[in-house]
Amino acid sequence: MTVSELTAAEKQKLAVDFCGLSFATPLVLLSGCVGFGEEYTRVSGFSNRATGAVCLKGTTLEPRLGNAPHRIAETPDGMLNAIGLQNPGVDHVINSILPELDFSETRFIANVSGSTVEEYAEVTRRFDDSPIDAIEINISCPNVKEGGVTFGNDPEMSARVVAACRAVTKKPLITKLSPNQTDIADNARRCIEAGTDAFAVINTLMGMAIDIDTRTPVIGNNQGGLSGPAIKPVALLRTHQVHQVCRAHDIPIIGQGGITTAHDAIEFLIAGATAVGIGTALFYDPLVCDTINRGLLDYLAQQRLDSISDLTGSLQLHGNANSPCACD
Repeated sequence: MTVSELTAAEKQKLAVDFCGLSFATPLVLLSGCVGFGEEYTRVSGFSNRATGAVCLKGTTLEPRLGNAPHRIAETPDGMLNAIGLQNPGVDHVINSILPELDFSETRFIANVSGSTVEEYAEVTRRFDDSPIDAIEINISCPNVKEGGVTFGNDPEMSARVVAACRAVTKKPLITKLSPNQTDIADNARRCIEAGTDAFAVINTLMGMAIDIDTRTPVIGNNQGGLSGPAIKPVALLRTHQVHQVCRAHDIPIIGQGGITTAHDAIEFLIAGATAVGIGTALFYDPLVCDTINRGLLDYLAQQRLDSISDLTGSLQLHGNANSPCACD
């Protein structure tokens, strides 16, 4: 059943408010998985209307060719990717791609990437003067001025990027947090202080696959970002941890990492997400959003809940958990 076939009451149950933007459903198609919003529209039966929003591919100031092949590798319960931010540059995206998108179908979110704080700010400034609905900051990029240290792994650098972007736009800012850091909650606090409106939790985990015949990495970049069901337990915990910081500030979260079913999506909502990201699952089933939306409605009916938003942050922790230690 597609969203167009839902009743008015069912549509109301799935709708969420995200940073003042109305999302038709809590499902967000993740950056890097749907190109610039048009790729899956070629698939019979697919519609962006099944989503609350679509995150466009990572965009930089100038065009980038991306990394040398191989760029992707399938792994048990997931996949590695190291595309390398291949994109045509922000001016081409604004002038040639955005005019071709149907903004009546869903919300479109730009994904901003950069190698310096100044590049992040300039790309954000250009998107501010465009019809884009919100801007996601991908802080999981290396800072070329600081020896290649990833922005998102350092709270101070994360906050500097957010502050620079905040200064040049009034559009909602969504900071995409890296799981590859010591204290994601502290990073979230710093980003809130710097002016972020929301978070996407989490980006990919760094990983490697090795060709045992050649004894070389499968990925041309040697390492890549791991996504898919394999990272879901990590993503759930990180979503919960960030929600502990966000709830006092009414900061929403897009929970993401390994969601393939309605059950997965519900877990993230309970952990503290307002919306949930769908990425790798699209490669296996381009129509998965319709299936998840139907499953969400079935769960709401079973639980006698009026809105999907009633689930956000409803996790009840066990009272006998005295330590975060996972030791045997």
